Amino acid sequence: MKGARLLRLARGNLLRELGVLSVSAGGVGLGIGCLVFFLALGAGLRLAVNDVFPASTREVEVVVPQVAFGSLLGDLKIDDALLKRLAAIPGVERAFPKMALRVPAVTRYNGMFFGHELHMGLEIIATGLPPELLAQDVRAPFEDQGESKPIPAVANRRLLELYNKVFATQRGLPRLTDSMLIGFQIPVELGRSYIVGKTMDNPQQTALQIAGFSDRAALAGISMPLAVVRRINARFGADAESYSSVLLRARSSQAVPGIAEAVKRMGLEIDESERRSALQIGQAVELVTLALSLLAALITALAAINTTQTFYASVRERRREIGILRAVGATRGDVAAVILLEAAATGIAGGIFGIVLARTAAALLDWFAKTHLPDFPFKPQSFFHFGWGHVGLGVGVALLAALFGAFFPARAAARLDPAKALSE
Repeated sequence: MKGARLLRLARGNLLRELGVLSVSAGGVGLGIGCLVFFLALGAGLRLAVNDVFPASTREVEVVVPQVAFGSLLGDLKIDDALLKRLAAIPGVERAFPKMALRVPAVTRYNGMFFGHELHMGLEIIATGLPPELLAQDVRAPFEDQGESKPIPAVANRRLLELYNKVFATQRGLPRLTDSMLIGFQIPVELGRSYIVGKTMDNPQQTALQIAGFSDRAALAGISMPLAVVRRINARFGADAESYSSVLLRARSSQAVPGIAEAVKRMGLEIDESERRSALQIGQAVELVTLALSLLAALITALAAINTTQTFYASVRERRREIGILRAVGATRGDVAAVILLEAAATGIAGGIFGIVLARTAAALLDWFAKTHLPDFPFKPQSFFHFGWGHVGLGVGVALLAALFGAFFPARAAARLDPAKALSE
């Protein structure tokens, strides 16, 4: 029997049994909708985690171990000589030294702040970074301008998010964008601490000037040009020669394991605290997504069983029709093909319905989160991420479930004896 005639037969049967097959398609669609919904939710949450904890697969942070024999004796430190050794490790493209500001510093702001009066005093934690590390993010000169000039500072984008969602909301202050703050100056006093309650000899009055926002800037505090931090540390008699850490950028992600081993052989270690936090949250998201996806797979399996029962019932009702088909020359393969074509159409329709169901549910949940949940820090625009892979997976799984459900009924239909079927 020609393929066009098989298609016409399958279409006629589908139209005739539309109500029953719609129930089967709906069951398949429910399972597929749950599967696609949970997978898109997991993908969206992973993107949100990556936004909060951006991590490069080509970079590692080298630090001195907190507990080490050499560090206890004071002879293990990252100086220029060790920096050159780190930069010479095979596979390292660039080495970016970082130096902590080892001098206490405070800011005391009293005045108008974008139309609101603000009185604030904070302890400043700062880290010196090479200007080339932040070159793509700074929008004002990020270099040492001298003691008489304001100190360029770069803040982490996450700090701006925390200010807008927490600090500004609690204090009734305006929400700010990075462009609004570029060039803004904050008075600073070097050599004084609110925490210790002590002022060093010859404290220095200066100012910080916001030069940009970057994910590479220190999360706990602000980032200054490395030369500025070195100069301030030297002026107040603090260590201005050793670095607090070094960021190593590998030529490729494949070179990172070898670089890490070489770093450990030098007696140093890799700081993976932020990466570890991202991995832990990511693993939790993966486990929850896997558990929910298994639940969706169970629903799809039950829908496949329902499809099997539906087609078995259809075959029993169509025994005489199948006998006629065989009598006029249809082969066993033709009979099975008609049943499987009906199942394929049912599965594809169920898959499309499931995808639409998942997208609709996701849109409703995003709308509810946007209108009813508070605007908490790092709240994503959407908790879901749908890709073409989800569409292909949804339709593919639905098609396989329907075909699997119809396989045995199609086999039973193909084995019917035409003479016996016509005599009933």
